[in-house]
Amino acid sequence: MHEPDLTRLLNDAARGAPGAADALLPLVYEQLRVMARSLLRGDRATIEPTALVHEAWQRLAGAHDPRWNHRGHFFGAASRAMRRLLVDMARARQRRPVRDEATPEVASLPIPLPDPALVLDLDAALCELEARRPREAQVVTLRWFGGLELHEIAAALGVSLGTVERDWRLARARLQRLLPGHE
Repeated sequence: MHEPDLTRLLNDAARGAPGAADALLPLVYEQLRVMARSLLRGDRATIEPTALVHEAWQRLAGAHDPRWNHRGHFFGAASRAMRRLLVDMARARQRRPVRDEATPEVASLPIPLPDPALVLDLDAALCELEARRPREAQVVTLRWFGGLELHEIAAALGVSLGTVERDWRLARARLQRLLPGHE
């Protein structure tokens, strides 16, 4: 599907046009799963990619009057939704009382759980970066939470690959200084 057709479907779905969301989901589902798999790789994983995609889709579909200007805008919103979900899960896990044995729902997860403090520290650092350097924060969100390659981020943001490469390097250095334990 061409970019204008996808954008039209994104906007139709955002307006609640009948059948638009049903037509849109198959077109974006696999890319959302790629994003979720990338995000959940290694020891950061807390839920299955499919569950993360479904939760993110519910948040996107339920957003109040969203307007997605293009594919990159939509996938940026999806990256932010996945980030918010993981932060919410980390906060919930942090509030849960510590027990000697794992709760049944946690024990049934097939992948290791990350330290909630790490997820929350990263979120706080990203919030601070967003206030000072919004585009750098967008690059990090699309790269880390969205799993996009640098050239895909450049296309999504409408900037050069060199600009994204520079933003990525600078953002990682700034985040490292913002994270606890790195003065």
